[in-house]
Amino acid sequence: MLLSEVSSSPALFHLIPWIVFFPVIGLTLNIIFNGRLSEKVVGTIASTASGLSFVIAVLMAWGLAQNHGEPVVVPFLEWIHIGTLQLDWAFQVDTLSVVMMLVVSGVGTLIHIYAIGYMHEDVQHQGNPRMYPRFFVFFNLFIAMMMILVTGASYTMLFVGWEGVGLCSYLLIGFWFDKGEDGIGNALAGKKAFIVNRIGDFGFLVAMFLTFWAFGSLNFVDVFAKAPEVAEAMPGVVVAITLFMLLGVTGKSAQLPLFVWLPDAMAGPTPVSALIHAATMVTAGVYLVARSAPIFVHVPTGQNAVAWVGGLTALFSATIAVGQYDIKKVLAYSTVSQLGFMVAAVGMGAFVAGMFHLITHAFFKALLFLSAGSVIQGMERGEHHIAHHAHDDLHAGKKKRKKKEEHAFDPQDMRNMGGLRHQMPVTFWVYLTGAVALAGVPPLAGFFSKDEILLEASHLNTPVYILLVLAAILTAFYMGRQIFMVFYGEPRTAPAEHAEESPPVMTIPLMILAFLAFFGGLLNFPGIQTLEHWLEHTFAFFEVELESLPFSPAVATLSTILALASITAAWFLYGREPLKKGEPDPLRRILGPVFTGMESKWWVDEVYWFLIVDRYVDLAWFLADYVDWRFWHDWFHEKVILAGYNAFTRILSVRVDLGGIDRIANGLAEGTQALAARMRRLQTGYVRNYALSVFLGVVVIIGYLMFR
Repeated sequence: MLLSEVSSSPALFHLIPWIVFFPVIGLTLNIIFNGRLSEKVVGTIASTASGLSFVIAVLMAWGLAQNHGEPVVVPFLEWIHIGTLQLDWAFQVDTLSVVMMLVVSGVGTLIHIYAIGYMHEDVQHQGNPRMYPRFFVFFNLFIAMMMILVTGASYTMLFVGWEGVGLCSYLLIGFWFDKGEDGIGNALAGKKAFIVNRIGDFGFLVAMFLTFWAFGSLNFVDVFAKAPEVAEAMPGVVVAITLFMLLGVTGKSAQLPLFVWLPDAMAGPTPVSALIHAATMVTAGVYLVARSAPIFVHVPTGQNAVAWVGGLTALFSATIAVGQYDIKKVLAYSTVSQLGFMVAAVGMGAFVAGMFHLITHAFFKALLFLSAGSVIQGMERGEHHIAHHAHDDLHAGKKKRKKKEEHAFDPQDMRNMGGLRHQMPVTFWVYLTGAVALAGVPPLAGFFSKDEILLEASHLNTPVYILLVLAAILTAFYMGRQIFMVFYGEPRTAPAEHAEESPPVMTIPLMILAFLAFFGGLLNFPGIQTLEHWLEHTFAFFEVELESLPFSPAVATLSTILALASITAAWFLYGREPLKKGEPDPLRRILGPVFTGMESKWWVDEVYWFLIVDRYVDLAWFLADYVDWRFWHDWFHEKVILAGYNAFTRILSVRVDLGGIDRIANGLAEGTQALAARMRRLQTGYVRNYALSVFLGVVVIIGYLMFR
């Protein structure tokens, strides 16, 4: 049943449900007409659905501007009414949620358009064109669930979207579930993401239970209004709420110690990597902390824990990115690191800086992942070119044997690339734009957002500031390393030599993202602070003070010098004398076992496997062999149940049945036989005896009657 509308809110806000409905309509159409539409029509439907959500987001931003930034809750449906608990399906329209709507739908739409071209080749390469419509169904579902997450007016509605994006990540990471190592590698990657996120979701659930216990509600407006009072009356409970929320954040936003699923998410098609890493799932944890700012600001312990987790994650994952060769794995660990920057920022109370970096990161990281997909498919086109000519040569009778490559061909391995700036010039320039933005070089967007976080950290938490500075140094280095290994030098393999540029349907979204990555810093340009003024409407409404620090030339200059020095170091190692085919990585000679640790991801997966997975398997075997089989089956079943049953049945059979029931029955029979034997003596067969008996009987009866 529809709830009554809030009369005070402009009519424009009541379009907000369509931000979820449009992607749902898109995926529904592709489900209904599955197999009957061309690839272009399928992709157009999905992209249009996501684009219409972006239109709704723009209208919400316009409506808020007309409403002077005042937050609006738009009720939609009655949902959970139990006693005094009143949880309705309502949409929270404020400047914070609108920022997320714009980022998710805007960047998501560009990724949808890019995927039209990418998946056309990917389904052919994987040998299963029928999966094309399914991909866009999952893609639209991802956008719909993320919209539910960012527009929910309560923690319960947010949690529905939270779980929804977890499901979509499982479906998309394992999209090619029959591919990968041993034919199940991708399926295992999807399962890993699903299980690790369930651990984080447990933390979020406990936080929700504690919130309802302490605040008596899960609606944002009710909870945030009571936050100061409850924090003073029940400080321990509120600290527990923030720490359990942090556990949820470490799962969804891939922070220590639950970051291990995100690099494996590269098993999905590249547009999936871009959508997960840039615009949707991994930003959910950052949004949760920013949304819960009225709670976190009253518990410094919780804030400090969040900041430290973010700072440590930023540095730790950056060290791993330095030692990776898979082009997407470098970007994956970079995402974990950049999420650490965001988490550290919102943990320190620099909510605007964290959200600013979330926006710019969505621009340049989507650009980098999609550009990496362009590189990968360019390498695959080069491989197909070689295979085609080899086939023609074979038919022409030219039996040429190709020299076996030292490395088995992998289109994602940067050691198999080199010199691609000549074969793929558009991809090179957009990739370079994204890399420079990520490295934090002015005037690109990444410089302004990352510099703002460093500025806040230098004033609020010096140890975390040091961690973030070190992470920033490594970021510029590994991005320089990647650029030089992929695009400079000579091609190290034949596919790299014959790589081909991607079609316009892929490169045009890359150009748009490159524009955003270049000029995105204007959103919160020092002195103008557009984003800060926009977000302060929401934070001020919930009585959260935003302390704006003036632009610091010292911090900006230091971060720029360090970034340029790191890029220069990468050039000395990888650009001045580019790697040759089969040549070892120069860092291996310099760092030795340290580089081995980076390359091996510091053996985190192995440690998890040894401490948790192997122990879980050992416990499972113990339970199966000793508890279930030896104890339960062999001993309890055989000795207790079976032997006890046999003993009990023997008692019933021998004592009760034979010794009791049969003895009574046999005694009755024997008594009857004895009585019959005695009574048989009366049966002489002589009539005179029977007549005498009758006479005596009559005499007895008459005597009885007379004497009575």
